[in-house]
Amino acid sequence: MLPEVLRHLEALVAFDTRNPPRRIGAGGIFEYIAAQLPGFRCEVTDHGDGAVSLLAVRGNPRRVFNVHLDTVPDSPGWSADPWRLRVEGERAIGLGACDIKGAAAGLIAAANATGGDAAFLFSSDEEANDARCIAGFLGTDHGFAEAIVAEPTGCEAVLAHRGIGSVLLRFRGEAGHASAASALEASALHQAVRWGAGALALVEAESHRRFGGLTGLRFNIGRIEGGIKANVVAPEAELRFGFRPLPSHDIDELHARFAGCAGPIAHYEETFRGPPLPAGDVAAAEERRLAARDLADELGLPIGNAVDFWTEASLFSRAGMTVFVYGPGDIAQAHSADEWVSLAQLQRYADSVARIIG
Repeated sequence: MLPEVLRHLEALVAFDTRNPPRRIGAGGIFEYIAAQLPGFRCEVTDHGDGAVSLLAVRGNPRRVFNVHLDTVPDSPGWSADPWRLRVEGERAIGLGACDIKGAAAGLIAAANATGGDAAFLFSSDEEANDARCIAGFLGTDHGFAEAIVAEPTGCEAVLAHRGIGSVLLRFRGEAGHASAASALEASALHQAVRWGAGALALVEAESHRRFGGLTGLRFNIGRIEGGIKANVVAPEAELRFGFRPLPSHDIDELHARFAGCAGPIAHYEETFRGPPLPAGDVAAAEERRLAARDLADELGLPIGNAVDFWTEASLFSRAGMTVFVYGPGDIAQAHSADEWVSLAQLQRYADSVARIIG
């Protein structure tokens, strides 16, 4: 089946689905996929702003496979055209080959090698922290009880991962000459730096927390902007940060604690929230984790460790579905220059999907 997987992967990589800028329409890659799935009922939905989904169904399945088709932007480090698939040794190299068009190619190849009931949900907005496609799907009377979400997990079923939160902060100061004693308090940038110190202390205090092999709270200040020049007190500053809680963390409580890390904050805005996997309170999360473990065992898939990265599997879990993450490749190659996935992983994934739906 590997030659068919590579044939489809070559075609999928050739479509520019970078996100941003998310200039993805309902044609292009979606037309290609629908044409490769004879016997499937295909429905394309445009959710706006480059968020497009394709639901392909054959027969009457109770389980849906989900894979996103958007990629991160290419970087200057690529050694060749990112949109031309290269097979070198045991690697398939191309933008999105690992994250996660390799899985999409495997689904298509497996579908054409089998005749069983199957459902595939292809989406295009995972890399934007704007999950319109999955939200739109979950808002319908879809009738599925289980989901398998493709991300690079080394062909192991991942039952748990961190949540994700993104926040925009704004600080207001009072412009003036930097020689004034009041500059220490009046500077919006000083406020931002003090907040950062408090936030880092908060995160370090969470280092003892554990859940399913995951440790502590992940945190990153991604951007600080503000001020005018070195001898002018900064009248305003803007800071963006993100954190990745354990499934056992209370995200609302963390937001309240982050908001209280320093003095006055002019504006605190949660810009994105992704629940952990499994979603729910501690009792519900454990029940869902055990159900996902039983499903992976039933399907004969090896179970891997919990991971630090976030996936849209948590959105299916929050909706009450039994779900785990399973796909070819290693997350270490995702989002990298000369991104690659091993041929052995592509073969293993396609074979397992064919066995499951066959």
